Amino acid sequence: MKRFFALTAAALLATFMLVGCGSNSSNSTTPGQSQQSGHVFVTEEDAPLPSVVGFDVTINSITLNGQSNSPQVVSTPTTVDFARLIGLRSPLAFNTVPPDTYNSATFVLVNPVISYVDMTQNPPALNTINGTLAQSPYTMTVNFPTPMVVGSNELAGLKMEFDIRQSLAVDGNGQVTGVVNPVIYIKATKASDPDGRVTDLTGGLVSVTAANNSFVIQGPYGRQLTVYVSNNTEFNSGWNINDLTPPAIVAVQGAFQADGSLMADSVEVITTAQSFLSGRVLQVKSSGGQAQSVTMWVGETGADMVSNVDTIQTIDISAVTDYEICFLDGPLTNALFNDTSIEVGQRIFIGGSYVNPTFTPQMISLRRQGVYGMFVPGSVNVTNGNAGSFQLSNNGLIGYAAGGPVTVYTGNNTVFFNLSGLSALEGDTTAVPLITRGLFLKDPNTGNPAFFAGFVSEPPQATN
Repeated sequence: MKRFFALTAAALLATFMLVGCGSNSSNSTTPGQSQQSGHVFVTEEDAPLPSVVGFDVTINSITLNGQSNSPQVVSTPTTVDFARLIGLRSPLAFNTVPPDTYNSATFVLVNPVISYVDMTQNPPALNTINGTLAQSPYTMTVNFPTPMVVGSNELAGLKMEFDIRQSLAVDGNGQVTGVVNPVIYIKATKASDPDGRVTDLTGGLVSVTAANNSFVIQGPYGRQLTVYVSNNTEFNSGWNINDLTPPAIVAVQGAFQADGSLMADSVEVITTAQSFLSGRVLQVKSSGGQAQSVTMWVGETGADMVSNVDTIQTIDISAVTDYEICFLDGPLTNALFNDTSIEVGQRIFIGGSYVNPTFTPQMISLRRQGVYGMFVPGSVNVTNGNAGSFQLSNNGLIGYAAGGPVTVYTGNNTVFFNLSGLSALEGDTTAVPLITRGLFLKDPNTGNPAFFAGFVSEPPQATN
């Protein structure tokens, strides 16, 4: 019976690991809109460096350089934590721009702050360095691999990735020195492209207009975004547009529309409370195999706990019984993630109540995350099409938890980007870098930490 359960659980993960990567929604203009110019949305990602859990950079501006125009798509200084966005895409900006062919973008950056953990201490300790740039503000121009063509009444996307691995200087012992030499990749993309979709948007619910199939959330950087749903939008169990009421914390995945709104593929009501902590697990203390407390680096909080951002907190979770997996419902969900399966390296969301100074956790949700590493040659196992596995060497928290290379499971719904599929890795004899996005949890067959990927990609190459 246990073996049957394990196989069923693995099949469930293989079926749903892609959630949020597909495209069910239309990218057409919202009815009644009037279009006069082209529009550009901006998303950001990162490529990580071991032990770095936070890399805050203030973007003063982003200017597109076209044949006839130079519009700013970011004009208000915005601080972004790029270390959180490994393989994930979050909306940064949306602007109207003149139709043109744009060949590059100019970034103005200030105030880098680096947070990294020392796992040799008990509990793990956080170190913070104010980074130094060659000059401040730091101005750099990055070329598009292929021009971004923005036409009248059209929607284009600018995907930027801040390569932390290449940007942060380290000493002979691999320790971060604080010197920052920014390396940024950019690419023109479309809202419907696999690397153009928004995969990481969590915010507080502001208002709901059920008759218009829309709601407004307070998203990252203090910006409010309108989200539309359709008959194809998937809600987590028990929820629909008519049941949404503030205050609640919701997660959305989908695509930009020409008016700056999002058409949602998936909507998840994470918690109806406003108080939460979210970040990476650094240490788990258990009794009888059940987690009693977690020590975590906190990257995001509700407005009432903002002083905990960029700190390490130890939370007593012994009374928590509500365990969930993001955008994943089903009878086996709680069996896949519970108080016996919390792992170092996981990205989790803890919701609860807060009466200063006490936070009382009530639920824990496993969140999707990305992992960067080096492919292990000869480790590919193809079972059927893109279903199978390979191993990835990661010298960050994921590798620390796995005690070596981590097994990455893929399915026939897994999106391979810049790769023709799992078989493309089968004959690869070199340790190429890869970025995967999915869920990190215990393998139901072996009990070891494993990564269940919905997205696998080779990282971008420098063009400037």
